[in-house]
Amino acid sequence: MKLVDVSVKRPIGVIMIVLAIILMGTISLRNLAIDLYPKLNLPISVVMTEYEGAAPQEVEKLVTKPLEGSLGTIEGIKKLQSTSAPGQSLIILQFDWGSNMDEKINSMRDKLDLVTSFLPEEAGKPLVLKLDPTAIPIMRLSVSGDLDQNRLTQIAEDVIKPRLERTPGVANVSLLGSKQKEVKVEVSPVYLNGYGISINQITQILGSENLSATAGTLQKGDQELQLRINGEFENIDQIKNVLIPLPKGGTVKLQDIAKITEVDKKITEITKVSGKPSLTFDISKKSDGNTIKVSDELYQSMEGIEKVLPQGVHLDTVYDLSVFIRQSVYNVLRNLIVGGLLAIIILYLFLKNLRSTLVIGIAMPIAVISTFNLIYFTGESLNLLTLGGLALGIGMMVDSAIVILENIFRYREQGYEMMEAAQEGSKEVAPAVIASALTTVAVFIPIVFVKGLAAELFRPLALTVSFSLLASLIASLTIVPMLSARLLKKGEKEPNIAQGFKGVLYKVLFAFERLMNKVYDKYRSALKWSLGHRKTVVFGTLALVVATFALVPLVGTEFIPTMDQGEINIDVTLPQGTLLQETDQTVANIESKLSGIPEVKTVFTSAGNGGAFAMGIGNSNIGNLYVKLVPLAERDRSTDEVMEEIRQVTKKIPGAEVKVSQIQSGGFGSGSPISIMISGDDLTVLEQLAEQVKAEVMQVEGTRNVESSVDEGRPEMQILVDRDKASLYGLNFAQIMSSVKTGFNGQVATRYRNEGREIDVRVTLPEEYKKDMNQVGEMLLQTPFGTQIPLKEVASIVQVKGPTQIEREDQKRKVTITSDLVGRDLGSVTKDIQAKLDQLHLPDGYMYEMGGQVKDMADAFGDLQYALILAIFLVYMVMAVQFEAITYPFIIMFSMPATFIGIVVGLVITGWPLSIPAFIGVIMLAGIVVNNAIVLVDYINILRKRGMERKEAILKAGPNRLRPILMTTLTTILGLIPLMLGIGEGAETQAPLATVMVFGLSFSTLVTLLLVPVMYLYIDDFENWVKRKWFGGRSKKHVRTS
Repeated sequence: MKLVDVSVKRPIGVIMIVLAIILMGTISLRNLAIDLYPKLNLPISVVMTEYEGAAPQEVEKLVTKPLEGSLGTIEGIKKLQSTSAPGQSLIILQFDWGSNMDEKINSMRDKLDLVTSFLPEEAGKPLVLKLDPTAIPIMRLSVSGDLDQNRLTQIAEDVIKPRLERTPGVANVSLLGSKQKEVKVEVSPVYLNGYGISINQITQILGSENLSATAGTLQKGDQELQLRINGEFENIDQIKNVLIPLPKGGTVKLQDIAKITEVDKKITEITKVSGKPSLTFDISKKSDGNTIKVSDELYQSMEGIEKVLPQGVHLDTVYDLSVFIRQSVYNVLRNLIVGGLLAIIILYLFLKNLRSTLVIGIAMPIAVISTFNLIYFTGESLNLLTLGGLALGIGMMVDSAIVILENIFRYREQGYEMMEAAQEGSKEVAPAVIASALTTVAVFIPIVFVKGLAAELFRPLALTVSFSLLASLIASLTIVPMLSARLLKKGEKEPNIAQGFKGVLYKVLFAFERLMNKVYDKYRSALKWSLGHRKTVVFGTLALVVATFALVPLVGTEFIPTMDQGEINIDVTLPQGTLLQETDQTVANIESKLSGIPEVKTVFTSAGNGGAFAMGIGNSNIGNLYVKLVPLAERDRSTDEVMEEIRQVTKKIPGAEVKVSQIQSGGFGSGSPISIMISGDDLTVLEQLAEQVKAEVMQVEGTRNVESSVDEGRPEMQILVDRDKASLYGLNFAQIMSSVKTGFNGQVATRYRNEGREIDVRVTLPEEYKKDMNQVGEMLLQTPFGTQIPLKEVASIVQVKGPTQIEREDQKRKVTITSDLVGRDLGSVTKDIQAKLDQLHLPDGYMYEMGGQVKDMADAFGDLQYALILAIFLVYMVMAVQFEAITYPFIIMFSMPATFIGIVVGLVITGWPLSIPAFIGVIMLAGIVVNNAIVLVDYINILRKRGMERKEAILKAGPNRLRPILMTTLTTILGLIPLMLGIGEGAETQAPLATVMVFGLSFSTLVTLLLVPVMYLYIDDFENWVKRKWFGGRSKKHVRTS
């Protein structure tokens, strides 16, 4: 090859190019973003619409359905889901993978504009959001101190929040648990009745009195002055003195008919850190931000903030995602370095030559640095998967260099000069080396075309492995020959020094050499025996493959392995209608029970909120605890084991339903592992079916926290308006609803500015009227005729239990039963649940569907199966091009069945289920296991081309190629061992992948060394028979080599 000749003859040019690559790689590495996972372009968008004070049925009928009808006409929608909750509509649209989400969001806004005018006046404008996993908070801070909550809130809003928002890379800062002021105008029903005015009139008058507007311009000499009318309230006294016109003439001051006070808004959430009341900041980064860099910037901002805070006020960190990212990245880098060192050590044991080992030791880091360049220019970040790709490739990076160096070394031992040995040795095996690298890279090509979460998640890993292998291939064809021509000396051995470290080293090398000599001798005997007992070898291998199928049921399946991040989420649900203060007491009780668990570091509690990262409105009966454990290296128990203890100490909390789950960053999959959707029209029937399915799921071993989206119902007073009676008084439904909502929920009439803050002015009835059920019916309604009637004249009032939320999918009502897993894998539990559900008889018009991670896993496995088949086909095509024949690639493909044995045995021994990472490992093996066979078959063909008889060529090629085969296999396996052990944070993602590759490659290598030579004879015999039978040709003596 000309590339080899040029590299050997022009070392200065090669060195300059290498130095340039190192320089660019260093710069690229400094500028690479660091994150936990690659940026995912999820084809999901959300539409949120507020409808304050409305019950779920109203939200569904008046908001959700109209919006669904309009949005449902957009092309490319895969799934349309909605939840109608008290005061809020949430619609989630999932599009096909690969959709242009900017175009889809524009289409959504256009469709929403068509129906917004038909929504109730009280409903807010629909808000369209693109679901971005990177938008989750990367840091949570707490503000606590000796000051009262109002003063603390003022400091948080005026001092802390603006500085945090100005931090580079920060996208959003949300304040939780703050206290807000409002002006409450409590209008007396007695005065309303006496003066003949309605509560809605009070609201309208306040709104019209608090206005400010420009009225044009005024010319004054050479100046043009703006004319402005300012009628905004400046203090609460002005609100009190607003004049209310009376129907019979005259006016009355607002303070004469209402109690006007500035009060704290009704508390809807109580937050605490380690039992102490606090305010909380949730901070999100920009989508293209570097999590670690943004975190560092935030800590710098916090140092400046703490200098200006009043004495006794503290700003502390509750949660910092960058800590886990740093630990995970460090562990992967450590595994990468350890794997590389193990590969170098095994090389030294084989070569017993420091200079030869140094050649590869230099080429390896250059290939790694080159990969950083390619990662940077493709826009990827350093994350668990890109670094995992480097760690996976570290052992394979030296494969090409080993084959070339070993052949150069062999030429030197045969007496060739350094320059000639480097050129001829490299060029002889270069085609096989290129083919081996291309077969490995070829398996990743299908992932580029596959769509779905698996492809989005592991495409960066595929690119990184491909980049590293191509970089190492180029290094092997340039740097290795160039260095070998100048560093390798004939017959150089380590000196025989009997004392000290070198003496021990020599003994190790000598012992390893004796061991390998025995291996070579045993292999020669085994190979000779195999060629004489071909049927035994073939049927023996076939029997092993068949026997392995008996182990397949022992291999479970799961979507993506759970990482031990040391974060636990505890959801607490009390009976509907429970007061917020009671919920807070229950949460505090649970927190006190956690104090005895040594692994617990920090506890953040929230009463009245749906969870640490919940989206939507919480209820007073819902509480949440976020538990942060000490780092993994500082505890003896896993997060799962700590969670089990928490379940035991919280299972007897009176009246509370406690759910303990592990928090996972990244947001992969569709929520719970098990999710069963039942769809139909009647909520009552759906509730009954949900209870049946829930009971069946609870009987399946391995299920935990089985829940239904239909709960006991929320107690409510329903006002049933008699529209016919109302029309007789000139009233319609909207007028009645508005009056009742204003009276009992209150309505913000206007806002006034006070010390730079906007304060709501809320008109409502006095609190004592809201505590008496009889007062509801006595509420007076103002008719268009100037008369007043009690509400009970046109409506009946009943107490019922209404749904807390109404779920819909594809514009049909549904209920969802969810479950977590414990002690069993997702696939086996799903199989048992499916068997039970198949026995249920659902009414006509009702159906169930398995969703959640079960469906995600099935979709991903289907995509990866397609990628695997395509990868095998591409590997065959690459080998066919290399050998310019269709039979030799077929011989080499027989190295794959043994891989299946190794994969199954490896998963059974280690206990890892078959997951997406493990499946990616299977695909990678399709391109790796053939490499040894390629080297072996190619050398057999070379010897036959030189005139050797085929059996003689096999018996010579096998032992001669055994050393490079063992070297490449062992370096790859040892490079993967640190990942397979799964030690440290974030290791769970790569461990199944590495396990599959280590066991699959080990078994494949053992079988390849015997099966491939046997199949070579069989295929060659068959090819000769075909030529004689059909073409009258002779048996071939010479073969085409790569």
